[in-house]
Amino acid sequence: MNCLKLPHRLIFATLFVAFCTITTGARGQNTSQSVVNTEQVRAELMVQAPDGADAGKSVWLGLQLTHLPEWHTYWKNPGDSGLPTTLQWTLPAGVTAGEIAWPLPKKIPLGNLANYGYDGTVLLPVPLTITPAFKPSLLSSGLEIKLKATWLVCRLECVPQDGEFVLNVPVRGSTALNSAAFAASLKAQPAALEGDSRVAVDGKQLKLTVVGLSPTLRGKQLEFFPETPELIDPAATWSQQWTKNGQSDVWTASVPLSGLRSESPTLMPLVLVADVNGQRQGFRAQAQVLGNWPPVAGATGSSPPGPSGLAPVRVGNSGATTAPAGPQVSFGLWAALLGALLGGMILNLMPCVFPVLAIKVMSFTRHAHDRRGHRVSGLAYSAGVVLSFLALGALLIGLRSAGEQLGWGFQLQSPAVVAALAVLFTVIGLNLAGLFEFGRFLPNAVLTLEAKNPAVNAFLSGMLAVAIASPCTAPFMGASLGLALGLPPLQALLIFMTLGIGMALPYLAASLTPAVARWLPRPGAWMDTFRRAMAFPMFATVVWLVWVLGQQSGIDGAAALLALLVSLSLVLWSLTLKGRSRVVIATISIATLALLTGAIGQNVIKMAGASRVVSNSRWQLWAPGRVEQVLATGAPVFVDFTAAWCVTCQYNEKTTLVNPEVLADFAANKVTLLRADWTQRDPAISAALAQLGRSGVPVYVLYQDGRAPVVLSEILSVQEVRSMLAKLKSS
Repeated sequence: MNCLKLPHRLIFATLFVAFCTITTGARGQNTSQSVVNTEQVRAELMVQAPDGADAGKSVWLGLQLTHLPEWHTYWKNPGDSGLPTTLQWTLPAGVTAGEIAWPLPKKIPLGNLANYGYDGTVLLPVPLTITPAFKPSLLSSGLEIKLKATWLVCRLECVPQDGEFVLNVPVRGSTALNSAAFAASLKAQPAALEGDSRVAVDGKQLKLTVVGLSPTLRGKQLEFFPETPELIDPAATWSQQWTKNGQSDVWTASVPLSGLRSESPTLMPLVLVADVNGQRQGFRAQAQVLGNWPPVAGATGSSPPGPSGLAPVRVGNSGATTAPAGPQVSFGLWAALLGALLGGMILNLMPCVFPVLAIKVMSFTRHAHDRRGHRVSGLAYSAGVVLSFLALGALLIGLRSAGEQLGWGFQLQSPAVVAALAVLFTVIGLNLAGLFEFGRFLPNAVLTLEAKNPAVNAFLSGMLAVAIASPCTAPFMGASLGLALGLPPLQALLIFMTLGIGMALPYLAASLTPAVARWLPRPGAWMDTFRRAMAFPMFATVVWLVWVLGQQSGIDGAAALLALLVSLSLVLWSLTLKGRSRVVIATISIATLALLTGAIGQNVIKMAGASRVVSNSRWQLWAPGRVEQVLATGAPVFVDFTAAWCVTCQYNEKTTLVNPEVLADFAANKVTLLRADWTQRDPAISAALAQLGRSGVPVYVLYQDGRAPVVLSEILSVQEVRSMLAKLKSS
């Protein structure tokens, strides 16, 4: 009788868990947020729909940014540095969002540089088009609008920020609470000018001729803002004057071209701003470009070897989100392959690989006096390492070809991958500690296959070694990886394969050397003790992974992962029980794990908005354009490109970069210290690394005005940094 009732209870428990999970997820989805507050900005998603949000109605959306005093964000052309605010909309079918109707910008001088942007309060309006194809949901009579916005806010330092917003706009009702803000923003739009405006390219100058301006503006000094970035030098001196063409007033100007120009447009949209009775009034013209543009900077010639062949510092830190051209390196492919081989071998000594070393040693003890087993295990492990490097390299190259800004170790920028590795190492640790045996959970066919093919375990351990080693960049690896991502796919894969061969080579050599087997003690009871001891490196790895996740998802994400790992451990323990208690406790533990996954699982994979790096008296946040801003003041800049999941980075930061003598030398030379945190995916940091010929972290760079960047080694020593700073002082 009890046996018949048991399935019904299981079904009821399963349905209950599923219901709780669904309702928990629903509560999370219905949460509406229209305001995001940071330490520098208050961002609010606004809507203007006075006649409702039905098909054909006039609807405006807008992101209002309220800056603290002295802070600013950027226009569509940010000027010398910075990044424009970007808006990514998620809208129902039949609804589309237009482009930002940018209000008039301001010129923001900073030393020898000048930026274009906004301070105070600004509303960035966006027109919404609602077609008859839009059908409101049966469960909601409103129009749900989701927005992910990113902006760069700067004072002397810059902070990249983002926010996610949700609004539900009534389809039938009127929404006009923010009508004054939208009216002011739309009034600040530049008026379109009629007439034949033109731009003549004259050597290193642009000769502007703008017609159609009101006669009341004659004699006034106008502000000039080109919409195309990097055409002119925003901080340079330029001249303007008024002339007559028949009965029409014509405004002309001579503006110097930028030495870092990257575009050669045939049509140049520009905005002019005048002060009319104390109010800023703007005008927009589409000017035809006449004449031939001079060659684009860096378009001809070849780069000298090494870091000196990089683009000027302002380009290397512009934060452009398009992949820069691959670095041109003189040492050639063969030298890169040699560097990859050496780097792969040294990778075995990096902290990332320590947990996998325990598994390798376990494999050696398992085949203590089996020479054939040693050879088979070594070959299988090597195959797993090499094929995993090839697969990871192919994935990285493919994603970059599709436009993604990624680099070495990119997979650990995903909280889901970090959490999955934490689960994997928890399970391995519990198995080594003796809590359970995989044989109790696996079908007999699988166990028979494993017994007949012991090389499978070695192959999988090779794959695991690559997965956990990928956050590290060993010496010689950085330049080789940076070169690989700029080569044709086959040559790039050859470098990744050589990295794998280098990493597998020491283990392969040991497995093929008979003397190694003679060094090992004979099998005995000590092997079980050794196996249980090897569980603790696994648990230490879990501690590190939970800490990494905490940098990505915040304290809530780390706590949620810990709770799920404890619950998973309870499930594994319950499955080792026998009799009726196994069924009861396992059912409860599985239900608990499912409930926790539904209730707090989303906290694990939710990215925290703020960077883990906090500006202080010594280290400041890196941001696109920040290096140029500091160099404009004459001070040198040292940048630490780092990530929480990079163990080598953390080692350097806790040793060399906190050394009192190093910090004293930095202060004596008035070096500004910036930290670029790549823990979360950041296309601007990826682009800056690519400009340096690197694709992973750690990377340490010293910038000086007018000189090529100096890239230091991955394993940073006190002597190396102090020697670099001594040369800086002597120069």
